[in-house]
Amino acid sequence: MTITPPALSVFETVESEVRSYCRGWPAVFDRAQGARLTDEDGHEYLDFFAGAGSLNYGHNNPVLKRALLDYLERDGITHGLDMATTSKRAFLETFQNVILRPRDLPYKVMFPGPTGTNAVEAALKLARKVKGRESIVSFTNAFHGMSLGSLAVTGNAFKRAGAGIPLVHGTPMPFDNYLDGQVPDFLWFERLLEDQGSGLNKPAAVIVETVQGEGGINVARPEWLRALADLCRRQDMLLIVDDIQMGCGRTGAFFSFEEAGITPDIVTLSKSISGYGLPMSLCLFKPELDVWEPGEHNGTFRGNNPAFVTATAALQAYWSDGGALEKQTRARGEQVEQALISITEENLVDVKEYRGHGLVWGLEFHDKARAGKVARRAFDLGLLVETSGPQSEVVKLLPPLTITEDELDEGLRTLARAVRETAV
Repeated sequence: MTITPPALSVFETVESEVRSYCRGWPAVFDRAQGARLTDEDGHEYLDFFAGAGSLNYGHNNPVLKRALLDYLERDGITHGLDMATTSKRAFLETFQNVILRPRDLPYKVMFPGPTGTNAVEAALKLARKVKGRESIVSFTNAFHGMSLGSLAVTGNAFKRAGAGIPLVHGTPMPFDNYLDGQVPDFLWFERLLEDQGSGLNKPAAVIVETVQGEGGINVARPEWLRALADLCRRQDMLLIVDDIQMGCGRTGAFFSFEEAGITPDIVTLSKSISGYGLPMSLCLFKPELDVWEPGEHNGTFRGNNPAFVTATAALQAYWSDGGALEKQTRARGEQVEQALISITEENLVDVKEYRGHGLVWGLEFHDKARAGKVARRAFDLGLLVETSGPQSEVVKLLPPLTITEDELDEGLRTLARAVRETAV
């Protein structure tokens, strides 16, 4: 694909230097549908980014779009704080009937604000309020958001440094396989908890991602997650699962922790819960943890009613039919894995490892700069992929769950070409 560099003057002169994705993808995007975006010059791109996981059902999903347009055309409520509205009622009833009850999950639902980090902040605040303790344990290479509380339980040094102040009351522990299996799971963690001289304040909670997306596509084993849940029970700590990027079907099941057979005390959801890329987040927790005073945690935009509409439509369209999307996601995941096996076999000297689950996968290179080169070449060839990991050493694949088999194959062939063409 021959791409003419766009006129970016207004972005460069008016927008802050903090912008990031647009630097790797120097195009001015204009339209999108399904798994494809089109720039203003008519160039088409296959999307293996999906709004960083916010577009599990693709761009401008027609079912969700129709529901949203109908709602807006009848002058439905758009801004409602936490007032009762018909769209919120429809969402809560659908979420309860389609998601929570079939999984025997008793969670109360809190709308903490429009973004994922709002949900994490609410979860941390609630855990501290319930347990009367300050410390939160997180894991190496974790990412939980960009506000201060979320950064305190995030591992990435670059992102943490942006806080500009000390990030306190958070303690990192090794994520699954961080020590290459040389140390039994949670040996260090439990020893610190039981030793009065360890210096570890008794934590209120542990927060974990079942698959670390920004951390490099690190997949926790189900048995590791079960052992963590057991440790939290025995040591009187709440277990928080951050399902912001991996929830809503990204790993197959609606919640990424379902495969492990655990029931977290608190769960955070955002990104694809609205289904349409509209800002929305949830903090879910067991009923006995609902100790909030009215208005103790609030926010002007926690009631995004158009997002309730598209979220309800997404749940009805994709999660009320006996698991068709889950089966498709697992099948597509196998398709990705086979392609990554082939890419690895063709590039044994360069590829360090591939890993993933469902429709989130990563390809890591020995040369840490290689992932960025692959992503740039993929863009030139009409494929959007991002990098992840502490040194951006992993090519991250995050296509829409609704992508067709042919589209997925097209993107994987483009990725293979980008890997070949960036070889030294």
